[in-house]
Amino acid sequence: MEPTYSIAEISGKTGLSYDTIRYYEKIGLMPTIKRSKNGQREYDKEDLSRIIFVTKLKRTNMPLKEIERYMTLASAHDYESCHHILNEHKRQIESQINDMQEALSVMNFKLTHYEDLIEHHAKLRG
Repeated sequence: MEPTYSIAEISGKTGLSYDTIRYYEKIGLMPTIKRSKNGQREYDKEDLSRIIFVTKLKRTNMPLKEIERYMTLASAHDYESCHHILNEHKRQIESQINDMQEALSVMNFKLTHYEDLIEHHAKLRG
């Protein structure tokens, strides 16, 4: 029998709040979650993997509507559309990484400049 996870365990593994997990279910990012005899949600490994993937997409600034669209297409086995969505998002991430690397270079230049100024002023005072 495959292990199942409670919403508390899913929350602990993903860092998402219970409310966020329930919201993802409500808007269709998750398939219908199985319930135990007493009505508790029971997530399986596939559910956990899906939530982790959704979380990673969200953390890379993919809008929930686009994630929802992707999940709908994935459920319909529309592989070409899924590939297109992920490839476009990958390009956006790469562009953001390049922008951040450029900003980091400027930041490092400025830090070095200020370190030189601090050292120069210390020598003048010292």
